[in-house]
Amino acid sequence: MKKVVLSCLFGFLVMFSVQSQDIAENAIGLRLGDSDGFGAEITYQRFIANNNRVEFDLGWRSGNNSDGFKLAALYQWVWLLDGSFNWYAGVGGGLTSYNFDNVPAGQDDSDTFVFVAGDIGIEYSFDIPLLLSLDFRPEIGFGSDAFDNNDLDFDIGIGVKYQF
Repeated sequence: MKKVVLSCLFGFLVMFSVQSQDIAENAIGLRLGDSDGFGAEITYQRFIANNNRVEFDLGWRSGNNSDGFKLAALYQWVWLLDGSFNWYAGVGGGLTSYNFDNVPAGQDDSDTFVFVAGDIGIEYSFDIPLLLSLDFRPEIGFGSDAFDNNDLDFDIGIGVKYQF
């Protein structure tokens, strides 16, 4: 009976260790994409604990009617999907500043506002220190009504990161 209990316990431990994944302590790279133009972000991820991490992004945006920069911070939960594939979800927010084109004379052509964001994506971690990701980040901006920033923005991005 003692051997059966120990064998079952050992089996459960092996099963849980197989399901756990290693998240790199740090990852730095680029995230490319946007919802209405082109954007590039320098992104940094830092492992916290228990398959959780934070991500910080500093980016530049060039849209159909605007140009600007963006700072974002996200808290993410990471789960094993299969082998080296993970999926993740997170929440966060940030600050954005834009200069707008085609503004009527006499109006300010710039705006700065805050936003809240969600994040969901998949990633693949190679045997070398390379991480590729694809994510979807809906964002809601809160700023001036003059440029209609109080709406939902769907940001899709591809990421390439070096893990260390």
